[in-house]
Amino acid sequence: MKKNSVLTAFALTASIAVMAMGCSKKASNEVTIGGIFPLSGDVAVYGVECKNGIDLAIEEINAAGGINGKNIVLVSEDDEGNPDKTVNAFQKLTTRDGAKIIIGSLTSGCTQAITSRAQAKKILQIAPAATAPAITDAGDYIFRACFIDPFQGTVGGKFAVETLNCKNAAILYDVGNDYSVGLTENFEKAFVANGGNIVAKESYAKGDKEFSAQLTKIKSANPDVVYLPDYYGTVALIAKQLRAVGINTPIVGADGWDGLSANAGDEVLNGFYSNHYATDSTEPKVQEFVKAFTAKYGSAPNAFAALGYDCAYLLKDAILAAGSDNPADVKKALEATDGDYVTGHLTFDEKHNPVKSAVMLELVKDSSGALTTVYKTTVNP
Repeated sequence: MKKNSVLTAFALTASIAVMAMGCSKKASNEVTIGGIFPLSGDVAVYGVECKNGIDLAIEEINAAGGINGKNIVLVSEDDEGNPDKTVNAFQKLTTRDGAKIIIGSLTSGCTQAITSRAQAKKILQIAPAATAPAITDAGDYIFRACFIDPFQGTVGGKFAVETLNCKNAAILYDVGNDYSVGLTENFEKAFVANGGNIVAKESYAKGDKEFSAQLTKIKSANPDVVYLPDYYGTVALIAKQLRAVGINTPIVGADGWDGLSANAGDEVLNGFYSNHYATDSTEPKVQEFVKAFTAKYGSAPNAFAALGYDCAYLLKDAILAAGSDNPADVKKALEATDGDYVTGHLTFDEKHNPVKSAVMLELVKDSSGALTTVYKTTVNP
């Protein structure tokens, strides 16, 4: 028994050593990045597009020699847009997979479910599209690539007055959704500050399908613009009912509308929304990205794809500048970012929120009759 025990212990030690050598070899040749996205569920279009953008960037980076000879490896998890599943994904990626850098998640609620955990473990987290202001309050290891809701709401309010020449606005929003509430508050402030009046403000709850009561009140207030700050699925449903009751004014929203052109009909025409970039921009970086993405995936990239793509390149540039993929070193390099990316020229403020412009897009029909978006104007920070 004693001899067998010694042999067993020796074999176990040897196995561990071999495993350690294997892990060491992998670590020396790869930079592991964890990704958390809603790849299924109600907002899957966001997650799938974002991951596609990251995959394209990683493919390009690795084909060009990687980062100091190391290939980037993305290990991704599907959180289905559910904060509890985001936490589970984070635990797996940072323990079993050993990821020290995380891209994700997409929606603000899911992202915020892990920010405190990332900060406590000194895991570098960069959120592609989580726009709620509190995201980066968790600490100095948390960044985002998108502008925040107050800026988007302000952009929408200024645009409605200055570009659409509207004076009387109605708002219909989800009272239980921080994204919708934050946009509403800042649209209202900006619209009034620029000389407009809020003539109706109605709310609904998540999962509501019928909006006739709210729309009846809005119609009677006779607005010349309606603000709908929600995600594309709900906006498409509201817009159809809004047009059906005879409200034909412009409708305005934010980046949650991305996806409407593939999931709605004529009811969203005369619709405008703030976004992170425009596919029809003449900027060389944008056109190169759009061309490469379309060639790889067969469709033009939405803003979530562009933000994911930018996240990968932001990390690549920071790791190169730091000379290390250690989160503390990468964090310092990210803080010094000052460069041009697909979604614009970007620096970070003291809370690790990007300082960059927003664009307003208009929903129109293309020559084949399909819905698409065109650039309308840029609003600077």
